[in-house]
Amino acid sequence: MQQRGKLLTLAAFALRVVATDRIEAVRAVFRRSWDGYRQYAWGHDSLRPLTNGYYDDRNGWGASAVDALSTAIIMGEEEAVQQILEYIPTIDFATTSTEVSLFETTIRYLGGMLSGYDLLRGPYKDMAPSEEAIESLLSQSVRLADLLKVAFNTESGVPDNDLLFDPEPRRKGTPDNWIATIGTLVLEWERLSDLTGNIEYGELAKGAESYLLRPPPEAEPFPGMIGSRLWVENGTFVDSMGGWNGGTDSFYEYLIKMYIYDPVRFESYKYRHVFRETLYFYSSHLACFNGGNFILGGLVLDEPRYVDFGLELTAGCHESYIQTVTAPPESQIEFYDEAGFWIINAQYSLRPEVIESCYYAYRATGNIMYREWAWDAFVKINATSSAGSGVSSVLDVQRTNGTLVFWDFQDSFWFSEVLKYMYLILLDEDSEVHVKKGERGTFVYNTEAHPIRIFES
Repeated sequence: MQQRGKLLTLAAFALRVVATDRIEAVRAVFRRSWDGYRQYAWGHDSLRPLTNGYYDDRNGWGASAVDALSTAIIMGEEEAVQQILEYIPTIDFATTSTEVSLFETTIRYLGGMLSGYDLLRGPYKDMAPSEEAIESLLSQSVRLADLLKVAFNTESGVPDNDLLFDPEPRRKGTPDNWIATIGTLVLEWERLSDLTGNIEYGELAKGAESYLLRPPPEAEPFPGMIGSRLWVENGTFVDSMGGWNGGTDSFYEYLIKMYIYDPVRFESYKYRHVFRETLYFYSSHLACFNGGNFILGGLVLDEPRYVDFGLELTAGCHESYIQTVTAPPESQIEFYDEAGFWIINAQYSLRPEVIESCYYAYRATGNIMYREWAWDAFVKINATSSAGSGVSSVLDVQRTNGTLVFWDFQDSFWFSEVLKYMYLILLDEDSEVHVKKGERGTFVYNTEAHPIRIFES
């Protein structure tokens, strides 16, 4: 018995050593990607690593810096944190000549700053250089939200996703909006209300969300699945065509996450989430990245069948990437009963879903197999995408390294999602930022992987 205990202790020690080495490897990739951005694209949105240039795809406010903040804090990258905290107060969100996306600006900029605030006010307070630096994150969040709220100036309260800030904030006048855009605001905007005491922000987001929570029968052809788009002016559904894709997915994702954020105020969101799951549980053609959300819902609601289904989706995702030549493919895979699946979109644009689902699977089961799956994916991604001064999207993952075609683009979510989820799956079990099994935990992650502190009355 003593011998067996000794062997178990040695095995646990060996696992910790491996995890520590891998953590350092992930941090090294972060530093390389960050140094390239800092040197060649600082103050701009994204790095062009092959040509050592920049691309302002998110209004030129420094998306990569804001998106990297929460990851840098969790990793303990003090120099990067200091650089970002010095930069954020200098952003003039009112100054941009390009179209502003309510959705992207909310999840990246607003989510990134609120997350940084919550982390530095909480478990990582020792990393904050000053009280002023922390407060600037909240004050800049307020300034940004005050510009963005013009989106809700519609007769229905359903926001226009497309905005213009020059010469003054106004709607572009797009007639319809996707449910993902409408339904992926409430976490960030409600958090801003809770932190500032100004209920306006949360009320705007919840008012828009109400159209999705209580759809008319004709907009819900299957239980829990609603149409994909709404008319902005009257809040009615464009049609009943629904699904789980880029225009709809994060609405469903936020249902359970809002219940985690505050189970009292958002109890109805839980029931909406449960109701829809009865349909999705029997589906066999969902994209692999949904696995994490099913697992999270199962953990919070104590529903093993949701966890099991999420694990099945994660396993399917694993199969898709181990059968590619280089990096994981995008989520566009078609299934064939006799032969499995084939890839219909072979690009890889630094998406996080493979590793994200493995993280939730590991948190639910404790099975180190999911750590290994995530690590294998990360090694494959890094080997394939490393290019020039950072990492780059790849056009076709079925090509060998000698014939790879790069897009010369390092998206900001490389910092906020891919590197963070890979780091988290290796992080010590007692970290406050972890998703918890059988409890709410302390943080809930927005769709850009920024941890938002749950509400505590």
